[in-house]
Amino acid sequence: QVQLVESGGGLVRAGDSLRLSCAASGRTFSTYAMGWFRQASGKEREFVGAISQSGTNTYYADSVKGRFTISRDNVKNTVYLQMNSLKAEDTAVYYCAAGIYPIASRELVGYWGQGTQVTVSS
Repeated sequence: QVQLVESGGGLVRAGDSLRLSCAASGRTFSTYAMGWFRQASGKEREFVGAISQSGTNTYYADSVKGRFTISRDNVKNTVYLQMNSLKAEDTAVYYCAAGIYPIASRELVGYWGQGTQVTVSS
């Protein structure tokens, strides 16, 4: 069992940066690939990016490639999403996920966080 708690969301302006964190409970964090999804109002939840168990490999959606970076600290049981050059279309609830790499689809997710709101004003 893994419990995930996101933090770091908020209201920012277009062009700003924001870093989300996801703290995981349990001693098995390093055995899971970790990922981030987002869901804008009225839209389907979509994949943002993922990182492998060791942190060696990362994978991103085309919409965020070059702007967002995922990292993890297996000592602190935490995964991060650094978001730069934010755009209004990045506005969404962001969810942390644990599962099987590359976690590019919901079928590969075993556990979800509760989500954190990111709002980007234009």
